[in-house]
Amino acid sequence: MTMESPAFADATSAREPVLSMRGISKWFGAVQALTEVDFEVFAGEVVAIVGDNGAGKSTLIKILAGVHPQDAGTIWFDGEQVSIPSPAASRELGIATVFQDLALCDNLDVVANLFLGREISHGTLDEEEMESRAWSLLRQLSARIPSVRVAVATLSGGQRQTVAIARSLVGEPSVVILDEPTAALGVAQTAEVLNLIERLREQGLGVILISHNMADVQAVADRVTVLRLGRNNGDFRIPDVSYEDIISAITGATDNVVSRRADRLDRAERLDDADRLDGGAL
Repeated sequence: MTMESPAFADATSAREPVLSMRGISKWFGAVQALTEVDFEVFAGEVVAIVGDNGAGKSTLIKILAGVHPQDAGTIWFDGEQVSIPSPAASRELGIATVFQDLALCDNLDVVANLFLGREISHGTLDEEEMESRAWSLLRQLSARIPSVRVAVATLSGGQRQTVAIARSLVGEPSVVILDEPTAALGVAQTAEVLNLIERLREQGLGVILISHNMADVQAVADRVTVLRLGRNNGDFRIPDVSYEDIISAITGATDNVVSRRADRLDRAERLDDADRLDGGAL
């Protein structure tokens, strides 16, 4: 079941998504992790993917990151059907993924982390140009980093997340995926990361946010896609949906034994009322 407001459908029908997934399915042996999942993100939009543990969020993201190939379905990027056989292919396509572990080297400074594996060299490493570009990337995000020459190990959790997000921008992507970016962060550091997400949207990037924190989702997302048991279970514009609606879609609270029994009783009462009215008319 996919729920989408008419207003959102009208607003987006006139433009093409930068990234679109249609009918995505994935098996791991006998276990089906995803079943015909649809998903899309537009330029300048933050879309949150939410769901309980085992809902398929990580699998969907790993397909986009080139970690796992889908077993069925198609992926479209900038209006063209594409395949993503590897992480390198994902980056070349214009998709940058910041995983929850950040994959930073604590013993290296900010510059070295930003350009690790993509160093700028002209015979020898051009440290000056890399440092200049590092500051430029951090300014794009309005980041608060004391120096690009300090070891990453000395930075706070929010600053480390900033470095990881800045590194994702080195390849000038069109879509940035953030996997639980505020997990284990304090209030101030969380606010700092949410501001970074706002900066990414202002730059016209499509942002995919995976989060268990509904407050964060409602603070920065334009739209939320709900996965449940590997299937779509709702697509909502944030202004049109309540916290309770999102939680109900995540947990399946609107589709359980109690609700089904209530529906049966309600239908039975309506039938009884209809029979009485028919009897009275005769």
